[in-house]
Order: sequence, then structure tokens, then C-alpha cells
Amino acid sequence: MDETSNSAVTNVARAIAVALDWNSTPDARKAAVSYLESIKTGDVRVLANTSFLLVKRDWSSEIRLHAFKMLQHLVRLRWEELSSTEHRNFANFAVDLMSEIANPCEEWALKSQTAALVAEIVRREVHLWQELLPSLVSISDKGPIQAELVSMMLRWLPEDITVHNEDLEGDRRRLLLRGLTQSLPEILPLLYTLLERHFGAAVNEAGKQQLDVAKQHVAAVTATLNAVNAYAEWAPLPDLAKYGIIHGCGFLLSSPDFRLHASEFFKLVSPRKRPADDSASEFDSAMSSIFHILMNVSQEFLHRSASSGGVVDESDIEFAELICESMVSLGSSNLQCVGGDSTILPLYLQQMMGFFKHFKLVLHFQSLLFWLALMRDLMSKPKAVQAAGDGSTSQADNEKRKILSFVNDDVCSAILFISFQRIIKREKVPPGMALSLGSLELWSDDIEGKGDFGQYRSKLMELIKFIASYKPLIAGAKVSERIDAIIKTLLVSSMPAQELAVMESMQLALENVVSAIFDGSNEVAGGSSEVHLASCRIFEGLLQQLLSLKWTEPAFVEVLSHYLDALGPFLKYYPDAAGSVINKLFELLTSLPFVVKDPSTNRARNARLQICTSFIRIAKAADKSILPHMKGIADTMAYLKREGSLLRGEHNLLGEAFLIMASTAGIQQQQEVLAWLLEPLSQQWTQLEWQNNYLSEPLGLVRLCLETPTMWSIFHTVTFFEKALKRSGTRKAHSNLQNNSTAGSPPSHPMASHLSWMLPPLLKLLRAIHSLWSPSVSQTLPAEVKAAMTMSDAERFSLLGEGNPKFSKPALTFADGSLTNMSKEGLTEPNETDIRNWLKGIRDGGYNVLGLSATVGDSFFKCLDINSVALALMENIQSMEFRHIRQLIHSVLIPLVKHCPPDCWDTWLEKLLHPLFIHSQQVLSHSWSGLLHEGRAKVPDAHGIFVGSDLKVEVMEEKLLRDLTREVCSLLSVIASPQVNTGLPSLEHSGHVTRVDLSSLKDLDAFTLSSMVGFLLKHKGLALPALHICIEAFKWTDGDAVTKVSSFCAVLVLLAILTNNTELRQFVSKDLFSAIIQGLALESNAIISADLVGLCREIFIYLCDRDPAPRQVLLSLPCITQNDMNAFEEALTKTASSKEQKQHMKSLLLVATGNKLRALAAQKTVNIITNVTARPRGPVNASENRADEGETIGLATML
Repeated sequence: MDETSNSAVTNVARAIAVALDWNSTPDARKAAVSYLESIKTGDVRVLANTSFLLVKRDWSSEIRLHAFKMLQHLVRLRWEELSSTEHRNFANFAVDLMSEIANPCEEWALKSQTAALVAEIVRREVHLWQELLPSLVSISDKGPIQAELVSMMLRWLPEDITVHNEDLEGDRRRLLLRGLTQSLPEILPLLYTLLERHFGAAVNEAGKQQLDVAKQHVAAVTATLNAVNAYAEWAPLPDLAKYGIIHGCGFLLSSPDFRLHASEFFKLVSPRKRPADDSASEFDSAMSSIFHILMNVSQEFLHRSASSGGVVDESDIEFAELICESMVSLGSSNLQCVGGDSTILPLYLQQMMGFFKHFKLVLHFQSLLFWLALMRDLMSKPKAVQAAGDGSTSQADNEKRKILSFVNDDVCSAILFISFQRIIKREKVPPGMALSLGSLELWSDDIEGKGDFGQYRSKLMELIKFIASYKPLIAGAKVSERIDAIIKTLLVSSMPAQELAVMESMQLALENVVSAIFDGSNEVAGGSSEVHLASCRIFEGLLQQLLSLKWTEPAFVEVLSHYLDALGPFLKYYPDAAGSVINKLFELLTSLPFVVKDPSTNRARNARLQICTSFIRIAKAADKSILPHMKGIADTMAYLKREGSLLRGEHNLLGEAFLIMASTAGIQQQQEVLAWLLEPLSQQWTQLEWQNNYLSEPLGLVRLCLETPTMWSIFHTVTFFEKALKRSGTRKAHSNLQNNSTAGSPPSHPMASHLSWMLPPLLKLLRAIHSLWSPSVSQTLPAEVKAAMTMSDAERFSLLGEGNPKFSKPALTFADGSLTNMSKEGLTEPNETDIRNWLKGIRDGGYNVLGLSATVGDSFFKCLDINSVALALMENIQSMEFRHIRQLIHSVLIPLVKHCPPDCWDTWLEKLLHPLFIHSQQVLSHSWSGLLHEGRAKVPDAHGIFVGSDLKVEVMEEKLLRDLTREVCSLLSVIASPQVNTGLPSLEHSGHVTRVDLSSLKDLDAFTLSSMVGFLLKHKGLALPALHICIEAFKWTDGDAVTKVSSFCAVLVLLAILTNNTELRQFVSKDLFSAIIQGLALESNAIISADLVGLCREIFIYLCDRDPAPRQVLLSLPCITQNDMNAFEEALTKTASSKEQKQHMKSLLLVATGNKLRALAAQKTVNIITNVTARPRGPVNASENRADEGETIGLATML
């Protein structure tokens, strides 16, 4: 080495040491990093020679590791600068390094770096692989350390195949795949040989107590298994069988040291898909051998587990979980491989049942996934009848029937028995039952990694439902027997309250069994009359048992009402029992105390509400079976109301049930029911006395909040209006009947005649609530009302994405979602929480009533004065908080825009959207400016956030800002929807492929009645703030908002193309075009980048000949040249394919911005080898994290 080279090596080593030393001064580190960058970007041969010298043992580990990083940088990013001879020499040097570094004294990180470097070279230069392979085989023969190194290299080699990134190197990936596939006859036998050789050596050396040497062989086996697993995902399965890999890994399943790594192999190959070519039979044979291997291991474990008395080693459970997971994959993906074997298939199902029954929850859970997938597939109906002569459908049906024949009564009974046992959480198990369960692990709140109990239980319920559909009599009998046993236990228990949780848990099982058997589509297992009658007898007996119960305790009454409504679908097929169920529900309702003043006894109020909700559920499920009993229900409701023993909330729920019943009888019946239910409300609601007293001026609401009965009466009135609107109308099941009965125009909505008296007082009420936030009013409010106007704890926790806090007082939820503390209804002195709940309930319900009323159609728009609507909704828009504006847009304005008739656009849209757009544009611009430039959003809701750290407040503010931004953009998206732009043709339908005939251009006025966007653009007061929002949205870092606003932009572009409006064309050609390109600079817009590039394409192609702005915008980009522009335009002329034109536009934008458009570059990642800096302690999947780890040494770091 000459003196110059020696000096360069020394300088680089010194720079590395300084850069890695945190004690160095910032200036010194900066200078060192700068020097190293100059080396990496300088002469590529100096970089190679220097780095190869620095990986020698003469230097410290830190310097050697960094030198490896420099070599990897060269291979990845500067490889093309070397000649083919230099490529070969470089590769040989790297292979020689493997031999040199195979030393027990060397650090594992350095060994792994060497293996990774060779792998990276082969990935870059695939044709060198055949030349290097003999040398690598020779190295692996020298000893366990060398074998470990070669195995590590073989493991990382196919990573370009197993990691499918959308990059520009697909050709290289295909070359690598072809090269490695052709080399499998050499690679796979080598891996098998290494497994066999070093496993035997490890056993022998351990027997001789040569533990250090044995550890080297163990490391070699582990590295080889990791390499095998890298090929398991893609190498042809017959090859894995042919060269002994399946057999070898199967043998290692019996080794405690290697079984976890070996089981990882089977986890990867088990879900492999059967090929459709000639190799299918070889695949089946290989997969069949996998079945045998795993079933033998499973049988041994299940036998050992059954004889252990509920005591199994945790390491065995970890291993069994992997085996069970592989068994699940086999059964879910490749059951056809053993489906024709009448010996293997039942044995396999028996073992999966063994896992399902296993006392360890983790094994039961894995098996649950199999049984669920199996039953879902077996019970699924054929998608479509295939062409004549195609027997694949009948063959598949025959295979299903054959497998189903093994899912016999005993199997179904066992599944139901275990499911019923596990349907309850461990925390709710009564002491007496806990003893009988023994070692059975139930779901517990302490369980991690399997989702929550609700997700697990839903899977269990889905399986129960499939079993019930397949074997209705078995399911009906088993669920009935189980409930019968629970009831008998409750009746004799000395502490029935503790046993109640078990009965609560079975309600869902009953509900799913009943719905599966009587859902209509199943028709009780093929419509057999015997099965139907037998099923009805089973549930008739259960129903009679439930009806005979004389429970009066609130908790028991609530559970009983749940059981009765679970039988709702049965009542559809057994209408004779409907009257008994209704009478029982009213009996339960009247058995509970009516006035509950003691909050500690709120359980009775809960039970009463649950009973009323059960009426709703039964009305939905029982269908026309309830119709004969409507008069009786109405009479009972009237009687209870006269007696004063029915609260308003309860009356609302029963009224909602009544509306559901009426919907099965037709429009006329609905109208009669609505008149009966709404007439008493209308008499109170339309009185001017309460409106003048409480709504004539803002402080009237303060007085209303002191009048508790009136306050809650208004709340329940608004709530019922909402329910009446939701429940009225024609149910789908009876739509055909209605259509046939009205051959002319469709019948008017049942609620249409009621809107004229419902809505005016509601608008006054909403106006009064909105005024509370205006500065002039809020300053005069009592402290309690001011406090009630702030966010609730639930709202704050929701904004933070945290779980709901546990409230000191129970809040009940109505069926419509309104929250209120029901224990306060009818009492005096409402507190801050009550007022807040009331304000929220009125706002939520009132907005929903307006939005639902808009869907009624013309009646809504003709019965209201737009000025009163605008006054109520927009008068105090500038004082509204972001959360309330968002809600107003979502619940009121979007439905209104969707359903507003074109002849009302002029009055309604102008009055409502103009103040909204003006205010939204101002506040969003201000708030986003604060967030982007000062790091904090400025939102008016901030004064309502009293608690929490500054960081939490900032998080909530940003969430509020983003939510409002997205809602405003959603409104623009609705304005651009086809539903309200029926007069706009697509560019394809208009006949314009690349250019537009100027003679075909229309005036913008031609679209003002058939396109809401066209209407908007003709009204500058509406258009300007909307267009400002549209432009600014591309600068805000919110991809969801841009996704929504892009459809609005697309219509703007279309109108600019189709019309002769100069202002619109100039706006789109310059302002919008520039804004879209700026939006592509934000990575947050990557999700919508393809659509944005499409808009750019349309703007340029269709408008560049009519306006100079599109070319000027592109030529103003920092890195573009005139040659680039000429080449781009020439490429466009050579293709009429919009897809190819978009690709040309995308390429130009990347070149013209110097690859600065991060939305386009976000997915352009480089495939890299990872996890080479620390010895792996377990199997490493191909799906490991491949993110850039900054200072991580290895190929994972982009230098």
C-alpha cells in the first residue's frame, strides 16, 4: 500500500471514530461526517479499496462495521460505475472475507455483515451466482462457523423475492427469482446436508460434553433453518419435498432445541396455494406428507396433554400453538389434499376438535379459527351456475358434502358444548362454577395479543350460528338444555345474583341459534316440515318455561326481557305465542317501580328501558306476527299513560316499536299510527306559550333549565320526532307490495304532513341554543350553564383516542343514541352534567330531525321559510365551535344539499352555504396557518378544554381542526356528486379523447340547473370562498381532506373543459394546476396521488391549447428544461391511452421537481436486507421491519 492510500485509510478511520464518538464536539462530528460523505460520493475505486482495507482485523469493531456500511452503499447505489471485471473481483474479495471472518473470536455482527454483503452483491449481479456457488459450498464444508455464515447469506439472498415493494426493479427481481429457482437443485440439497450434518454433530459433541463446539453446530443448524424458512414461502413445494427439506424439518420437530424454528417452516408452507398446472398432483403429495407430519406431532401432544391432568409446560404450549396454527392453515387452504382419504380426514377433524376442547385458551382460539373457516366454506352457497359441461361446481359441491358428512351430530354437539362453556369471561364466573371448570382457561381481561373479548365472542357466535344452520335440531336442543339447567340452578341457588352472569352470557347464544334457524333464508334446514315442527316444539317449550318465571328483581327482569326478544325470529314462524310474549313484557314492566328517586336503585330504570327496547327488537324480528296485537298494545300504552306509570322515554321506545309494527302493514297504517302518536305531541309542541317563554330571547333557555319537567319533556319530544322519521317509510320486505298497490306516482312519505308543525318550533329552539355561544349572550350566563357548554369528559377522551372514562353516575343510552342521566328525569335542580346532556341531546336530535326531514323531499322545502332556517342555523355561525359546525354540516347540510330540488337551489343554497363557506374559509385558513407555522391549531373550542396537559390540549385542537376540514371537504364532495350534477357528461361520453372542439363549448349558464357545481360557479359569493378552500386544502397536511375535495376539483376541471368561461379556465389552468402540484409535494397526499396526477393530465391535455398557463406552470418548476417539456409533449402525441399519458405526466413532474414530490416518491423504496446487527434469538420472518434505522449498522441503513 503506497503512502497516499495509507494516508486516506487512516483519515477515513479517524473520521469514522470522530463521527461515532458522542464526546466529539459538534463541529468535529460535522466535519467528520462531511469528509465521509465526500469519500462515499468520490472516486468509486478509492471507496472500494479503502473500505476493504478497513474491514480487516487491524481496526476496531466500530470502524470495521462502518466500513461494511460503505461497501454496502457502493453495492446498492454505485455498482454500475464498476466494470464487469471489477464486479467479479469485488465479489471474490467479499467471498474471501467470509473465509477470513469465520473465526470463533470474531463478533457475530461482523460475521452477519459479511454474509449480508455477499447476498447484496448476488442480488445486484445475478449472473455471478453460478460462479460463486462452488466457493460457497466449499466454505460451508470447512466447519460450523463457516456453515452458519453461508446459511445466513442464503437466507438473505431471496429477500427481493419475498418482499414485494412497488419499485422500478421488477426486472431484477424476476432475474433473481429465475436464477435462484434454477439453482434450487443445488441450494436445497446443500441446506438439507447442513441440517443433517450439524444436527448430528451437535448431538455427538453434546454427548462428549464438548459444549462450546456443540453450540457452534447448534448455531449452524439454527441459521440453516432460518435460511430454509426464507425459501419456504416461494420455492415449489414439490422441490422442498424432493430434496428432503420437508422430511428434515419434520424430523427436527422432535428436537426441543430446534422445534420452534422447524415449526416456523410448516407455518409458512401450510397456507401455500395449490397450483393449477401439471404440478398439482406433486403438490398434493407433498402437502399430504405435511398433513401426516403435523398430525403425528399433534396426536402426541394432545395425548400427552390429556394424560397430564391439566399441567403442561409453557414451552410445550408455545410449540403446540405454532403446530396448531399450521394445522389451521392446512385445513383452511389445503383440505382438498386429504379430502378424498376417508381415514386421514376424520382423524384430522378429530385432532382439530382436540385443540378446540383444549383447556389452554390459546389453542382453543387457534382451532376456533379453523372451525369457523371450515363451516363458513361448507355452508356457503355456490356463487353461480357455470356453463354447461363444466363439472367443477358439482365436483366442489360433492367434496363439500363429503366433508360435511364427517361433521356429524357428535362433532356439532361438542362444538356447542365447548362454546357454551367459554362464552363467559373468567371475571364473571361464579365461585361454584369455577370449581367445576377445573383447569379450563376462560377469556380474561389479562389476555393480550388476541384482540378483545368482544371480537373473540363474535367469532364464537358466528360458529354457533353456522352449526345452528347446519344442524338446527341439535343446536336448538343443546341451547334449550343448557338454559334449562341454568334456570334450575338459579331457582335453587342460595345466591342467585352470582349465578345470573352465566344466564346473561347464554342470551347471545340463544339469539344466534334462533336467528340462524328462523332467519328465513335457511328455512329450517331445507324446509323439512318435520324439522320445522320439531324445532318449533323445542322453542315452544323453552318459551313456556321463560314465561312461567316470576322474577321481579330488576337484574333478573332485564335478563328475562333479553331472552324474550332473542326469541323474536321464532315468533315469526309461531305467531300463536306472540300475544303471550307481549303480555309478559307488559307484566314485567309494571312489576318494576315507576318513580326511582334513589340513584342507587337505578337498575330498575335500566330494566324498564330494556323491556321497552325488547318491544322494538321483537317488532323487527317477528314481522307480521305482531299485527293482530297492535290494538292491545295501543290500549295498554294508553292505560299506562293515563295512570301516569309510563315515563316519556319509555313511551318513546314503545312508540318506536309501534312504528316498526305499522311499517309491515303499509303506508296507510303508518299514517294512522303516526297520527295517533304525534297528535298529543303536536298539541303541546305548537303552543306559543312555551315558545314565547323560553325561546323568545336567549336567557329564556336559562329559565327552561330550571324547569326540569318541561326541559325533559322537550327533549323527549325531539327524540321521538327523530325516531318517527327513522322508522316511518316503507320497509324493504314490503316495498313490492306497496309498489303494486300504487301503480301511479309513489306515495308521499308518512311524515310529510307533519313537518309543517314539527319544524318551526324546532328551528326556534336550535336558534336559541346556538345563541348561547355568542359573546354577548355567553357573558351573561350563569356559571352552571357556562360549564355545561364545555366538552364532556367522553368528548375529550374521544378526541384523544383514549378509552371512555368511567363516570361516577351511570349515563343511559336511548335507542337513538342520545345520552342522558335518566335518574334525573322528573326531579328538580338539574346540575351541570344534566344541562350539558340536554344541550347535546337537543342539538344531536334537532340536527338529525332536520337532516332526516330533508330526505322526505319537496314537502320539507315547501313547508319551511328559508329565512327562518338560515336564521336558526347561520345567525351565530361565527360563534360556533368547530365540533358543532362539523356536526351541523354532517347531519343537516349534507342531507339538505343531496335532496334539495334544483328549483330551490337559488334560495336555499345561497342562504345557507354562503355564510358557511365564508366563515369556514376564514377559520380553517387561520387555524391551519397556526398549526403549520406555529405548531398549534387555533380553534374556538379551546376554551372548552379545561383539563389535561398542554400536549393533550394541542392534540385535541388538531383533531378538531382536521375533523372540521374533512367535513367541509365532504360537503364540497357532495356538491360535486353525480346525484346533483346529472347534466354533466364524462369526457369519454362527450366524445373528446385528447382535444375539445371549440365550437362545441357551452356557456356556463347551460349547466346551472343540471349541475350544482355549475350553479355554485355562477354565484360568485358562493364560489369564491369554496374555491379558496379547494386551493388551500392542498397545502394542509391532511390526505383525507384532499381525497374528499379532489372529486370537487374533478368537476371544476370538467366544466373548464366543456365551457367557454374564461375565469374558470384561467383558475383551473393556473391556480388549481399549481395547487395540485404543490399538494403532491406532501407525503400525506400519497393515498390520492394517482387521482391528482390524473387531474394534472386532464388540465394539460385539454386546456394547454386554449390557455398558456398549464405550460407556464410546468416550465416554472425548478428542475425542468425546455427539452424535458418538448419530450413530454411529443410522448403525449404518440399515445391515446390515458393510463400512459398519466405515467408521462407523473414522470415529468418528478423530473421537473428534482424528485421532491413526496406523494409520488412515498412508495419508491429500495429493497434492503435487515436485522444483521444483532444475533436473532428466534425465527425471523420475511415480514420484519425494513425501515431506515438511522445509525443502525448494516444494509438496513441508507447511506
